Amino acid sequence: MKRTRDAASNAPEPTFSHLNARGEAKMVDVSAKPVSARRAVAEGSVSVSAALAEMIASDRVPKGDLLATVRLAGIQAAKRTSELIPLCHNVSLEHVEVQAWLEKREVCIRASVATTGKTGVEMEALTAVAVAALAVVDMGKSIDRAMVIGPIRLLEKTGGTHGPFEIPSDGLSSDRPSAEGENPK
Repeated sequence: MKRTRDAASNAPEPTFSHLNARGEAKMVDVSAKPVSARRAVAEGSVSVSAALAEMIASDRVPKGDLLATVRLAGIQAAKRTSELIPLCHNVSLEHVEVQAWLEKREVCIRASVATTGKTGVEMEALTAVAVAALAVVDMGKSIDRAMVIGPIRLLEKTGGTHGPFEIPSDGLSSDRPSAEGENPK
């Protein structure tokens, strides 16, 4: 959000990049922005019942391999983000990795997305996690109808004019895989 000065009060008046002069929603013009390598990592989780956790751990979910399906759902979602979120740019993705693993009674999901372009891939990473979480619910709903999708958040981003962003360390389990390629347990 940029700020302009209100002549009467000399106070900053907000202007929003996604609104035109009439206050209508618009897609941001990124044509003048420089191309840079951009990456984003997001995470989320789904709390499941003990019965469903046991079935996931033993690969006995009636609909099939839950974790594999969840990973594929996340990858597909990242590729289709601009179709789902109205003002997102259609970004040519160069890499999408979605990890899903069971940790006690939670299906943990992490997505890493990268491109070289004029706009970031935060929404693609977040969308990958959100849809992957919905796939957990779809795959497990015959066993557990009370699943809860947990917080979904951006962990880090690099590239662009605003510079890097990273969530400070908050005591996340050291069992969780790194954002770059490490296989979960």
